[in-house]
Amino acid sequence: MGGHGVLGNEPESIDYSVHEAWNEATNVYLLVILVSFGLLMYARKNKRKIMRIFSLPPTAGSSPEPNFYDSLQKVRLRQQLEMYSLARKFEQQQQPGQTESVQLPME
Repeated sequence: MGGHGVLGNEPESIDYSVHEAWNEATNVYLLVILVSFGLLMYARKNKRKIMRIFSLPPTAGSSPEPNFYDSLQKVRLRQQLEMYSLARKFEQQQQPGQTESVQLPME
């Protein structure tokens, strides 16, 4: 029995560490399985939300830049039109005075 006890002590300590590691690994595996099962159930219930999340980034990523640049172009075009309008008004106000001044010396 003494020899068995000496031989038994070393394997028991090794077996206990292996047993502890096995418990930790089993707990991790069980946790991974439970989380995966939970995600699977969530995915089944919310399939539309998930598909919408994955389908939006390409459209959302490509649309803000054109909209941003389109808005900049529209602002620039509006500024150009306003400047053109002001220039035309200024020319119309200046035109009668110039024609009168030009016409007066010719008459």
